[in-house]
Amino acid sequence: MLKLVKKITVALIGIVFLSSCTEDFQNRVGREIQNWTGTDGVLDIYAGDKLVNRFIKIEKISTAYATRDRKTTRPYRYGYGYLDKNFNFKVDEGEKKVYFEFSDYSTSYVFYDNPN
Repeated sequence: MLKLVKKITVALIGIVFLSSCTEDFQNRVGREIQNWTGTDGVLDIYAGDKLVNRFIKIEKISTAYATRDRKTTRPYRYGYGYLDKNFNFKVDEGEKKVYFEFSDYSTSYVFYDNPN
């Protein structure tokens, strides 16, 4: 019974600590937890209303930071994923893992968990 009380107390302290932190810090903690568990993300890139690229099996998308000032973000995101050439949500023969970047300002995109 005492062990259960200790676990509940630690959990409550953690919740109070996280709720008192800034939103940015909470987001960083959330990303770290996501990095532990992994994801099966999909990134769709559009040109107008037409799907032009799809990347699958993305673990995370990162925001670029300035080289000298690590607090300043750059206006693009990047990651690694498989280029899904035929848009079937599967890694087929010839579809390789690639590095990608896309602009926060000029790229129409949707990032989501793989529905399959």
